Amino acid sequence: MGHALCVCSRGTVIIDNKRYLFIQKLGEGGFSYVDLVEGLHDGHFYALKRILCHEQQDREEAQREADMHRLFHHPNILRLVAYCLRERGAKHEAWLLLPFFKRGTLWNEIERLKDKGNFLTEDQILQLLLGICRGLEAIHAKGYAHRDLKPTNILLGDEGQPVLMDLGSMNQACIHVEGSHQALTLQSLGCVLYAMMFGEGPYDMVFQKGDSVALAVQNQLSIPQSPRHSSAVRQLLASMMTVDPQQRPHIPLLLSQLEALQPPAPGQHTTQI
Repeated sequence: MGHALCVCSRGTVIIDNKRYLFIQKLGEGGFSYVDLVEGLHDGHFYALKRILCHEQQDREEAQREADMHRLFHHPNILRLVAYCLRERGAKHEAWLLLPFFKRGTLWNEIERLKDKGNFLTEDQILQLLLGICRGLEAIHAKGYAHRDLKPTNILLGDEGQPVLMDLGSMNQACIHVEGSHQALTLQSLGCVLYAMMFGEGPYDMVFQKGDSVALAVQNQLSIPQSPRHSSAVRQLLASMMTVDPQQRPHIPLLLSQLEALQPPAPGQHTTQI
């Protein structure tokens, strides 16, 4: 953990002997705040997540979130640049320095397209889903499960690659990713796929009408017909959202299906029989 931290002048801080300039606030929620900062040593932008810790338990949870980030070195999982704990009187702030993604989240991209009357193409959806599954595979390989998978917790890199964030949602316990845990992950992943295909969550209308979402998920999802989507992708979605959890495909099987569905690389020729 980086202890070298000070507010050295108005608008700048030092973390692990590197100086960062405050640019603007990016957002806040609950007891956490996210600021955009610039590394004066490298000119790169970063997201500084500050978590207000009222009690020892809060500090332990922030430390576990940092530890979760340090577990992974994967292109589809958000990495941790630095971590430190700062005293603020009787309280503390945990600071997580993270890479900044100027494109925002997958949900931001979905909404930008919707505003123009557009949707993600099927090729884009398949590439995004493959990257998300590869990130989940790495998390599962460590014995953990991402418990809050949704489009707002998936960042997009400069080349459009998906990066899983909010690793704090998996910081409570190391679990065996089998049975119900994997089934729930697949259902959440199915909801992400549905949002990429149709620009909204599968149960948004149920919620807006005031009906029971808990009851809705117990019934087989009705998938809208659309000429934008092939039967293969529709079948993929149906398998992930099937009511019986034991019938949902596990991540390794899903990965093999997605790799087979990937569009050919530019310049690569395919032969149809």
